[in-house]
Amino acid sequence: MTTKSFKIPRIIYVIIALSLAFLLFYLFSLISKGTEGPLKSLFSSAENAIESVEENAIIKQRENRRIDKLAWFDSIRNNKEKVILSKRILFGASDNTQVDSYESIINLEDSLGITFPIIHIYKAWGEKQEQEFPMIESQTIYRLGSIPMITWEPWVGAFTVENFPKIKPDVVKRDKGSLASIAKGDYDTYITEWAKKAKEFGHPFYLRFGHEMNDPYHYPWGPQNNFKVDYVNAWRHVYEIFKTNGAYNVIWVWNPHLSYEFDNFYPGNAYVDVISFGVLNFGTSVSWSKWWTFEELLSNSYTILEKYNKPMMISEFGSLMVGGDRNKWFKDAFNKIPNEFPKINSIVFFHYSNEKSTDKSLDWQFIDDPEVIEGMITSWAKWDRNIKQPDM
Repeated sequence: MTTKSFKIPRIIYVIIALSLAFLLFYLFSLISKGTEGPLKSLFSSAENAIESVEENAIIKQRENRRIDKLAWFDSIRNNKEKVILSKRILFGASDNTQVDSYESIINLEDSLGITFPIIHIYKAWGEKQEQEFPMIESQTIYRLGSIPMITWEPWVGAFTVENFPKIKPDVVKRDKGSLASIAKGDYDTYITEWAKKAKEFGHPFYLRFGHEMNDPYHYPWGPQNNFKVDYVNAWRHVYEIFKTNGAYNVIWVWNPHLSYEFDNFYPGNAYVDVISFGVLNFGTSVSWSKWWTFEELLSNSYTILEKYNKPMMISEFGSLMVGGDRNKWFKDAFNKIPNEFPKINSIVFFHYSNEKSTDKSLDWQFIDDPEVIEGMITSWAKWDRNIKQPDM
């Protein structure tokens, strides 16, 4: 016999909350002012609890609706190959989201009128709890109907010699040759634990390891500290550890920086599932940049990347407002992608409000820009229905 789940309507939560609030207010009014302080504290705590119950109920209802909207994706999200080779362009986003709630992601979806199959999070290497495999976050994302994309950043300075005796004691010197150290097995204990947890998660997810490895200015795993061959060897070593531990659910995402030579950093077709890259227009917000169109940022590199014959992803997609027309920038990009850049089958918005990769705090969010939102929706309406998500 099957049983039907019973959901309490939201109105019941509201009635309970109002009743409790009225009762507490009445009791408070009967007490003398001499005990007003403690009661005010009690009343405030109760009020916060009521608001929390109501907020959680609303979020839960929105999450349930979200799963329904992604019913079309559920038919492929447990099949790694179908995800990799999706004919529909899969959308996603990353932002300043808390671990226990992706409400801000859902808010962005509501504004755009679509639901993201991909939710992107960042994880650094290290020994702290927050640097372990993000099981709770991954399970939460999966429960919401999407799949995780994890950018895994090899910051080797966060390890101790006590637990990893083969590494260099001097943290500054440790960055020099860090990829060769990874390839030699100096961090195998940590990598193996991630591989085991990845297998335990059990569902396909994107893993973007050591991104923008060819950028000599941004990350310590760049060419200023490492040889190209060491990156290739490190990538293959990490890949083999995951394979040995049965983590076949990983979608391996290789992500060079398009402003620098990247051909000799490629690990090989057998080790890569998806090629990704950031397309971020900084405009004139920083001294070293100008207003670049989407085509100017991508076209030359796209031709080179095509030879690998892999599906492509825009892993960090966005534009700042300073220096040009951001609405036009997005519309031009979405008008060109389907026909001029057909290998791109996933696009992940970089939607951070206080990104600090430069000496400034940059705001990449566009949720409060109705012109940009409307422009995107208008552009998507022109796409062939075979590449659109069903809710677009």
